[in-house]
Amino acid sequence: MSIHHRIYVMDKRYQIFGSTPSPYTQKMISLMRFKRIPFDVHFGDVASLLKERNINPPKPILLPVIILEDNSGNEVATTDSTPIIRQLERDLPDRSVLPIDPALNFINYLLEDFGDEWLTKYMFHYRWHYESDADKAGTILPLVNSQVNLPDEILQEAKQFFTQRQIDRLWVVGSNEYTSKIIDSSFKKFMTLFNSHLENNPFLLGDLPTSSDFAFYGQLSQLIGFEPTSRAIAHDLALRVIAWHDLMNDLSGLDVHKKSLNILEDCPDSLKQILNQVGKFYVPVLLANAKAIEDGKDSLRAEVDGSVWKQKSFPYQAKCLIWIKDEFNSLNDNDKKRVLDFLDGTGCENLF
Repeated sequence: MSIHHRIYVMDKRYQIFGSTPSPYTQKMISLMRFKRIPFDVHFGDVASLLKERNINPPKPILLPVIILEDNSGNEVATTDSTPIIRQLERDLPDRSVLPIDPALNFINYLLEDFGDEWLTKYMFHYRWHYESDADKAGTILPLVNSQVNLPDEILQEAKQFFTQRQIDRLWVVGSNEYTSKIIDSSFKKFMTLFNSHLENNPFLLGDLPTSSDFAFYGQLSQLIGFEPTSRAIAHDLALRVIAWHDLMNDLSGLDVHKKSLNILEDCPDSLKQILNQVGKFYVPVLLANAKAIEDGKDSLRAEVDGSVWKQKSFPYQAKCLIWIKDEFNSLNDNDKKRVLDFLDGTGCENLF
């Protein structure tokens, strides 16, 4: 997917509208810090903040929102972190977050999508499935989305409304009676494997962060930094990931000139183990969802790690599959073969 807007700079600073408990907001803030791109961030009710600036909110509002400028010079509120990052790379290529090796760049794209679309199931599940986590989130989210000095009586009303709305959406994002144990198992396996991978590389694809690192970080900023249940699991299973998470918050001081990314064939087996999890958990749901959308069905059923996965079908993730295939098809024949050889046996090859 590409966007046909030039990044809009207000007084030479990018304008980001989001929320601290939004994993995608944290993804973009961390990335902007690493690339040393000046920005202002505006937390609160995004629709109101945009209207104050006479900018029409996007439909739907997805966080974060970054103000871009279209070819006619009009301000446009734009969402979707993945294409925005590619636009940033074209406009500001210094301290790149995309691998030069085309085959590795595809793996980076696949991992970024996994972070954005599967790890977020962990985040939403742990935030709203468990009573103690939902109580914390229900209290804090209205405070950060409006103001921290919100009167208690208004806070309690907002908490009740917001909590019930989000719990009712659990089924939509894939957390329900059929999937709860699968999500919990997947999260624990992922954290264990990511922790092992960090014994070999400080980042996913070598000595430098790529956009997939920032996608993982966005979700883990909540799973480690906000949700009590998942944070306890992370501290039990993955102390290297805890340290990586803390470092990812601000990489503006990282010296990129003395470090490098791998080429695909030099990636350690621990990366393949993470991709095994992509193939085992995410790919079956991605394919079943696309088939459900194609057949006009409002729900999907898939076999995931030996268990039944059921959830509502999700049009956006059908687009994600198309974009993954487009990214793969943009490779030349040699790089396609390199990718398929690397993915062989992971389950990710089923995407093609």
